[in-house]
Amino acid sequence: MRAEGLTTAEPYRKKRNVDRLRPNMIQFVIFFIWLAGDFKLVLNSPTLGSKDNPRLLSKDIICGGFEYPVYQNHTMFFYHDDSEEMFVAGTNFVLKLDVEGSHIMENFSLKAPDQQHCQEGQCENVITVIEKFQDSLFVCGTNGNNPQCWKLFSSVNNQSLEIVDSYEGMGISPGDLYSAAPLDTDGSSLQFRRKAGSRTNVWMYDNWISEPTFISATWVEQREEPDNEKIYIFFREKNSDHNPEADPWISRIARVCKVDEGGSKRFFQNMWTSFLKARLVCGFPEKSLYFNHLRDIFIVHAEDWVDTRVYGLFTSNWNATAVCIYTIGKIEDVFENSTFKGYNKDIPKPRPGTCVKNSRNLPLATVNMVKDYPEMNDWVESIHQTAPFYVSSNNYTKIAVDRVQAADGCMHNILLLATDSGKIHKVLEAGEEPFIISETQLSSRSTVQSMKLDSKKKKLVVGFSENISIIDLQRCQEYNQSCADCVLARDPYCVWTEFGCTPTVTGGIQNILDGNRSVCQPSDEEQKQVNRTKRETDSLSTVDLRTAHSVPLSVPFYLSCPIDSYHAVYTWEHAGQSSPCLQMQSNCLHLIPAMTQENYGGYECVSKERDYTKVVKTYQLKEQTIQDTNRNTDGSNGHLRIQYSSAVVPQITWITLTLAVTVSWIFR
Repeated sequence: MRAEGLTTAEPYRKKRNVDRLRPNMIQFVIFFIWLAGDFKLVLNSPTLGSKDNPRLLSKDIICGGFEYPVYQNHTMFFYHDDSEEMFVAGTNFVLKLDVEGSHIMENFSLKAPDQQHCQEGQCENVITVIEKFQDSLFVCGTNGNNPQCWKLFSSVNNQSLEIVDSYEGMGISPGDLYSAAPLDTDGSSLQFRRKAGSRTNVWMYDNWISEPTFISATWVEQREEPDNEKIYIFFREKNSDHNPEADPWISRIARVCKVDEGGSKRFFQNMWTSFLKARLVCGFPEKSLYFNHLRDIFIVHAEDWVDTRVYGLFTSNWNATAVCIYTIGKIEDVFENSTFKGYNKDIPKPRPGTCVKNSRNLPLATVNMVKDYPEMNDWVESIHQTAPFYVSSNNYTKIAVDRVQAADGCMHNILLLATDSGKIHKVLEAGEEPFIISETQLSSRSTVQSMKLDSKKKKLVVGFSENISIIDLQRCQEYNQSCADCVLARDPYCVWTEFGCTPTVTGGIQNILDGNRSVCQPSDEEQKQVNRTKRETDSLSTVDLRTAHSVPLSVPFYLSCPIDSYHAVYTWEHAGQSSPCLQMQSNCLHLIPAMTQENYGGYECVSKERDYTKVVKTYQLKEQTIQDTNRNTDGSNGHLRIQYSSAVVPQITWITLTLAVTVSWIFR
């Protein structure tokens, strides 16, 4: 029976060749299933040319660290900017580490007593607080089922370290003299209170919040009006709206006056008389889509307190993460001017929430309103109002923000976001749009437990269950190929100078706002080449000698060039033809299923990012003869201009690459 449409001998021969290849294709499919793990690496790589992905992927850039002897389920840091030492709290211990050398200077053992008389897992002393308080390090822990706090004194003048019992730890987790912790051993009655210090102990009224999870608290200084200073508390609580379509949790911000001493002996004694709360919203109001799960908070203090910025990290029900930015000025506007939810009468004077020197003398009407109607009607919205500053499909868990001075003296904010897969994203806040500078893989085994920014040293300390990693935020050598590469990175930590891409100095070449490389002069590129020529001649010549390969006819072969920017588009140029890049991990590949005469010649891997085009790598392919194979089949002489395909095509990689093309060919 004749196949329809096959009317000449030539199409028949093509069909016969295809039929002959079918069994091999089936074998390739079997191999494809076996090598599925290799394809995961390809699929997880960022898409080339997309501004929604990090521009650069970094690995192996850790400049310090410390390995825990055993895995930790919970860790905390205490570390001041530019300090030479760091305190790390885990289960049953507090360590004093040398930041530079990452070795233990002191070990404070804080094991819970009577461990032989308690059940497994309940005897551990998990440290939950670590702060400088007065002249000591103040720490609190679970201490089995009996929370306790201690003062730790480091060894000074040949005196050994000292551990002094301090307060019973129930309900204390101080950020200075304040706490956000349960009052009961079973974890219930979670609330914010003042526990230690020179002022009166005060706490919250039980009805103010419902099943809260405290995230952070901060004090905003007002030098001109210290009696008007407030403490802001960020938390999420259970939604009182039981509608099935309503989110079960609501993100909140609350505030109390620092001078609040509670009510009179007759009414509301030792209770906050200034407590107010409002909903903290992050999302798309026009679409009624909100990120209601507050994960983390970072505060960037400003010279003028109203300009202090609050960076909130939120997650949603649809597996997305967002960053919203607020100012204390806008937050105060809600607390000072909003009506009170559920209250329709005249607002008493002084207005509920007002800071007064003696709160015990407040009118009963004002205190009663705080007691019964502490919530604002208005919501606290971000400075961008219609949308979050940044939305991502990455599951971020921690946030820090660094203020970086550029070469022109302008200040820029850099967001440092930790993912649940052990990565750190460096994101530039430039105007209304985020720019994702880089991604750094620190751990593939665990998520980030704690993170501390050293803004003075420009380092980020990151804690995992297995170790502590310290990374340098001024990794400018990654953009060191040319002025254009340095400027396109839009990294305010780095500038282009006569010495290449270096940490920012006055007078260097940068364009942080839009990354336009027009600031680079041709002379800058030429000078870079002049400065590099003498010290890199040997290494460059070695690379040039290895750009030619000798390849037999009919064998598969691939070419590879490194991806130095995921915001660029890569193509392979050969004989006047252009073909797309086959992306695999951090390489751009060109796959030749079977070498023919047309495949020999010169190849260029070309990248184009905005208006900047450059040749990343070049190859010259020549036909391999029988004499070549007999003379040197292993390609061991690295200085020969001609190299053999057997030396440059790893078998396992080849199978994977061939499968990628073959499987798509079968199912076309």
